[in-house]
Amino acid sequence: MKDFADLIARVFIAGLFFFEAVDSVFYFEQTKLTMTSYGITWQQNFLLGSFIFLIFLGATMVLIGYHSRIGSILLLIYYIPFTFIVFSFWNSPKELYWVTLLNFMRNISICGGLLLLTLHTPGKYSVRRLIYVMRLPD
Repeated sequence: MKDFADLIARVFIAGLFFFEAVDSVFYFEQTKLTMTSYGITWQQNFLLGSFIFLIFLGATMVLIGYHSRIGSILLLIYYIPFTFIVFSFWNSPKELYWVTLLNFMRNISICGGLLLLTLHTPGKYSVRRLIYVMRLPD
């Protein structure tokens, strides 16, 4: 049962990041405008393209369970700065303070889940285990 729960957790976490990557691709220009509104103006095409690649690679690694620790670290490299830049509740106007704080805490919780992924093996349902069982070179 634990291995199945690990698989479902990896699917849920990866799904969130796949959605984020696809959303950024489809709304590339709007995302650049949003970046400008947060004061990120340096090399927007490079930064956004790099982050989309980072998110997609990390989510894929987490989903299939192949080097999922590295995948979760890649996602953390993106998600921690994203959370502190976008949901800076300490700078929010009074009427948006609680909503921004709630979103900030939600993202910090997701970061906690990613940290847990760095400590756990992907379990029985993973490509990593399949390679081990088939005795393929890693």
